[in-house]
Amino acid sequence: MPSDPLVDRLRAAGCVFAEDEARLLRAAAESPAELEALVGRRVEGAPLEALLGWAEFCGLRIAVDPGVFVPRQRTAFLVAQAVHRIQVVPPAGSGQVGDGRGAVVVDLCCGSGAIGAAIAAAVPDVEVHAADVDPAAVACARRNLPRVYQGDLYAALPDRLRGRLDLLVVNAPYVPTAAIATMPPEARDHEPRVALDGGADGLDVQRRGAADAPAWLRPGGALLIETGADQAPRTAAVFAAAGLVPQVEYAEDATVVIGER
Repeated sequence: MPSDPLVDRLRAAGCVFAEDEARLLRAAAESPAELEALVGRRVEGAPLEALLGWAEFCGLRIAVDPGVFVPRQRTAFLVAQAVHRIQVVPPAGSGQVGDGRGAVVVDLCCGSGAIGAAIAAAVPDVEVHAADVDPAAVACARRNLPRVYQGDLYAALPDRLRGRLDLLVVNAPYVPTAAIATMPPEARDHEPRVALDGGADGLDVQRRGAADAPAWLRPGGALLIETGADQAPRTAAVFAAAGLVPQVEYAEDATVVIGER
């Protein structure tokens, strides 16, 4: 069978799943000229999801705009931990298993809003809010969620949510500043630095998020943050310093720290 020139071109550019990408780009293009433009941008390192206008995440098609953080498949573990906690872990002092109905959840540092959208799809009647400091991310997230606010962490949230949250689910930037230069070009050169840079040790935004979390969580509510496996003990210590009771959950390629108020 003759080789596919488009697949060969994508593979030469370093695209591991060149066949799949070629199929998706062909489906997205409405003309040969548009296909050439899309392939050219992909070869230059633009994220595939930004070129397609969507990303598959937890079985959903999430709208993704250029210049917005692309949801990672490993973050499905954070969603799974959140859904488990809403549906299975009983509210503090209730003695009953929770069913998630009426739970109030905030997707903080939401990017495209993928986490909030996945939780909303998985849990009946959950009330999901989301927030991000980046105007481009907020505009994108509003295509995926109805209640999205712009601002720096908790400053973005309506005051009526204070003390009412069942869950704060956060994929804050946790890449140490010096490590950004080693990231793949599609992230390093095409995603906003504010969504990647976690400061010298990667934990700057986590510290700020944990410090104010108790004021926004109801008793028994929890903060869930994705972090690096090597960072997890320090993230857990940050949670404890903020007055939260931490636990660490590991998957093959993902780590989540949970802190209960």
